[in-house]
Amino acid sequence: MEGPPQNKSKRKIKEIATNISQTLVAFANADGGELLVGVEDTGMVTGLVGFSDSEIATLSDSPVTHVHADTPLANVRKQMIEIDGKRILYFSIPKSTEFVHITSDGRCLRRKDLESVPVAAEAIQFDRNERRSREYDREYVDGVTADDLDLDLVRTVADQIVRGMSYEKCLQYLELGEYGLHQLRLRRAALLLFARKPIHWHPRLQIRILRVDGEEVLSGEEYNVSSDQLISGNILSLIDKSWEALRPHLVQTRFEKSGRFEQRSIYPEMACREALLNAIAHRDYSDEGRGVEVYIFDNRLDVQSPGGLLSSIKLDDIVSQKGVHQSRNTHISRVLRELGYMRELGEGMRRIFDLMNSNELAPPTLKNLPGSFCISLNHKPVYSDKDLVWLSQFENFELDREQKAIILLGRDERVFSAQDVWDAVGIVDTEHYRQLVDSLMRMSILSARVDKQKAKNLARGRRIPYREFPRYGISVPGPSVSGQRRDSKRTSKVYSSSVETLDSEEVKQDSRRIWVGGLPRDPDKEKLYDAFCEFGEVIEIYLPMANENFSKGFCFIEFSDHLAMEKALEQDGMEFEGRKLALRRARPRL
Repeated sequence: MEGPPQNKSKRKIKEIATNISQTLVAFANADGGELLVGVEDTGMVTGLVGFSDSEIATLSDSPVTHVHADTPLANVRKQMIEIDGKRILYFSIPKSTEFVHITSDGRCLRRKDLESVPVAAEAIQFDRNERRSREYDREYVDGVTADDLDLDLVRTVADQIVRGMSYEKCLQYLELGEYGLHQLRLRRAALLLFARKPIHWHPRLQIRILRVDGEEVLSGEEYNVSSDQLISGNILSLIDKSWEALRPHLVQTRFEKSGRFEQRSIYPEMACREALLNAIAHRDYSDEGRGVEVYIFDNRLDVQSPGGLLSSIKLDDIVSQKGVHQSRNTHISRVLRELGYMRELGEGMRRIFDLMNSNELAPPTLKNLPGSFCISLNHKPVYSDKDLVWLSQFENFELDREQKAIILLGRDERVFSAQDVWDAVGIVDTEHYRQLVDSLMRMSILSARVDKQKAKNLARGRRIPYREFPRYGISVPGPSVSGQRRDSKRTSKVYSSSVETLDSEEVKQDSRRIWVGGLPRDPDKEKLYDAFCEFGEVIEIYLPMANENFSKGFCFIEFSDHLAMEKALEQDGMEFEGRKLALRRARPRL
């Protein structure tokens, strides 16, 4: 019916039939539902008053006539019922798992609260696949007994948890099985982890390792896969067997300066093992048509696993190492965590990034492809060609990655600040900074290009904190130094003690820092400097940013001495750009 409450009239039959089909399609694409034709949204029963039998037949047939023929609605229940003597057309439809349904005019809808809203068919299919993948390892499998498991392996795991624990208790403790009707019911995760004959329960419980001669896989006569190895087994055996198969591909023989051929790892072994374990633990096991694939190219190592990222995890959050984590296979991850293979805290990816960085290799590349996820470990240095040429002049020193990061600041005769050093190396520990900078000074590589007092005067003139004023440079070692191989840990015995020592005011001290809250979203840093330099020498202003344009509304300011800091704290509530600021002692950095 349509129209004002006291003067309703019958709607057009075609419109009603279209609405019925749209609602049933939306129900089927969501969680199913029931529809009563002849009952208003208010719950008032109006009935099909004034509808002929042929019109009611048209409405009854709308789930067929007004739904696309390629996505038919199955199992639709329909019935004519009477309430208070009024005829009601009743429809009921379950949740659909076979099709993503669309109406005859090509509209894809899904029920959301009290509305049928348009949605992309791909989004519905993605949600269904993700839900199925999340539920796969927790489903109970009928007809499975303990004899289908490798009980020796289960007992080995049980002994690691509590020595002497029975395999039944172990499976219950790990939530892989429970007793029902006097027998042990097993989840699919138990079969994936411990199956005696894994191929009977999952056709692609395997890892394929391919060695490719080149940087891409070619086809036909140019097919360039030189080694193709398939490793199968339950998950616990697969972890060790696949790692042993992969390890020989991670080393290469090189002729070293020592005059001997030596084997060296191409990639950090722990990074490769972590990538492999990540693929095994988080792949989509509901996709039984594919397994994990590892490609060893000349320039990289790719680990591809079935199933893209879960919708709750963003690729950018992983790349920025925010520690996001969520397990697709909750029961499998639980067992691997119990056995110490993983921690399930998002540490795996961060560990890979850290290992590549500490080995001076470019960061891994992550690809979230349709239906799969790929992590690539790149066999290329983190440095550019110009960086490598510059660093080659210091190769006779045994420099670590952090020392090289500082040396790169001085490339092309650039003069840099103490703050640049903190930012380049990512240091948070004051003593670490002191030792790192002092070691380069003692090697006569790092030196001050601007006198300390002059730098302070110039910094005031520029209205910037002293620590941000560029005053350091890098000196290329002369023949007398570069001709000798020096150990940076023993340089204090080799170089002159007349080298300028580290400036104490460039070492961060929490006891001289204050926290300033109540700032505007885009504060002027020069005005901040002007406001606080009245209390004493400002060494640093650290302004955390929420994004590229806006701050988080607070900053940290460090003074050259405690007296200046105390003077500033006395001004709690001072005004800045029309706001009252809150001033507190800064908490120690962890």
